Amino acid sequence: MPTAYLSLGSNVGDRPANLHRAIAALTERGIRVVKQSSIYETEPVGFREQDWFLNCALEIETLLSPQELLEALLEIEQGMGRHRTRPMGPRIIDIDILLYGNETIQSDELTIPHPRMAERKFVLIPLSEIASGAVHPPTAKTASQLLETTSDCSAVRLWRR
Repeated sequence: MPTAYLSLGSNVGDRPANLHRAIAALTERGIRVVKQSSIYETEPVGFREQDWFLNCALEIETLLSPQELLEALLEIEQGMGRHRTRPMGPRIIDIDILLYGNETIQSDELTIPHPRMAERKFVLIPLSEIASGAVHPPTAKTASQLLETTSDCSAVRLWRR
């Protein structure tokens, strides 16, 4: 069964509950969650005039193709009430495919590895926690190596309830 890595984030409403609901929705679709990182509170990147996010990373196993996985993730986001009104704006839930096996995909709908993952500490810190050796195919660098070299200076702190 292929292994993939996802990044989840929420900064609207009950942020921890939103993450938990999204994870539950994954398992309801037959997507097996193998590992989950800690939850981190993270400073917004890009559009900064919004509330801080809670983020985590998941290692999953799925029989879904990358395109089918994307469709399932979009259905979960829509089912939870996500509306894409502003790029990088507030969202009840955001679920991104970071890596899918060692595949590299570039299409209008889907890019794997995620095109900005190497530039985002809020992705690399949780990913490194659960899969420090996960390889970013285009660069052949591991998640830990990407974290060591990222220029992102945004705040990422372990979230404690």
